[in-house]
Amino acid sequence: MTTGRYSAVELDPTLDDYQLAAALVREAGNLALLMRMGGLNAQQKTSVSDVVTAADHAAEAYVLAQLQRCRPEDGILGEEGASVQGSSGRTWVIDPVDGTYNFLHGSTYWCSAIALKDSNDVVLGAIFQPEEDKLWLGGKDQAATLNGDVLDTFHGDRNNTTVAELGAATYIHPTWLMDPMCAMPWHAAATSAAALRMLGSGSCDLGRVADGQLGSWFQHSCPEWDWLPGKAIVTAAGGAADTVRVNGLDWFIAGGTTAVNDLRAALRSGSVA
Repeated sequence: MTTGRYSAVELDPTLDDYQLAAALVREAGNLALLMRMGGLNAQQKTSVSDVVTAADHAAEAYVLAQLQRCRPEDGILGEEGASVQGSSGRTWVIDPVDGTYNFLHGSTYWCSAIALKDSNDVVLGAIFQPEEDKLWLGGKDQAATLNGDVLDTFHGDRNNTTVAELGAATYIHPTWLMDPMCAMPWHAAATSAAALRMLGSGSCDLGRVADGQLGSWFQHSCPEWDWLPGKAIVTAAGGAADTVRVNGLDWFIAGGTTAVNDLRAALRSGSVA
C-alpha cells in the first residue's frame, strides 16, 4: 500500500491476532513518523490542542485496509472515522496517532494503538511508540510484554501499594477545570497521589503503568480507542482497570489493585450530592 511517497507493508492474513496487532501498530506508527519527517500541517478538531494531521488519516487508512484484507469478518472502529460493521462479533478499535498534539510539535511521546474487543470485553491491545521503539502487547490469552519481554509488574507488592506511595498519570483539558462537576473529583484524585504526571498520550501512559514506569492512571470520558489498548495490557500484566461514574462523568482508572481502589474512592469523594 502506498500513501503519497511512503509505502507500507501488506501483512500476512495467517498471522494470529497478537502478531497482527503488533504488526499493525508498528507499521502505522512508522508510517506516521515518516510522514511527519516530510512535513505536516494540522487541522483543529475541538480545540487548539485537539488536532488531526494527514498522518493520522493515512495511518488509519493503512490499518483499515490491512484489517479488511486479513480479518474481513471483523468490525472496525477508528478515531478518524473508520467504521465497518462486521459479522464475527469482534471489533478492532484503532487509534492511529495517540498524542497528536505531541506528535505535531516534535515530541517523542506519542504512539499508534489498537485493541480487539468482543461482545464481552477487550481481548487484546497493542501500543507502539516509534521514536522510542517500544512495543507493548498483551491480552486475555497472552501475558503483557514490552519488546517481547514479559512484564510482571503487578505480581509482587505493587498490587498492594497505595497511590499515595506510587503517584499517578492523568490528563484533563484546562477548560474542564472550570467545571466543578469535573474539577472536584479530578482534584481529589490528583491530590491523593504521591506525584502527578501529565504527558499527553493516554496509551503511552498506560503502557508505562503496565511496565512500572508510572504508578497509576486516571482520566474522564475516554473514547474506546484511548482506553481499550492500554486496559488490555495493564490487566494482562496483572494490574487492575475500572470505570466509575461521578457527577455524570465516567472516570477510567488503571494500576495496581490498591491504587485503583484509592483513586476510585478519591474520585467519589468529589461527588456533588
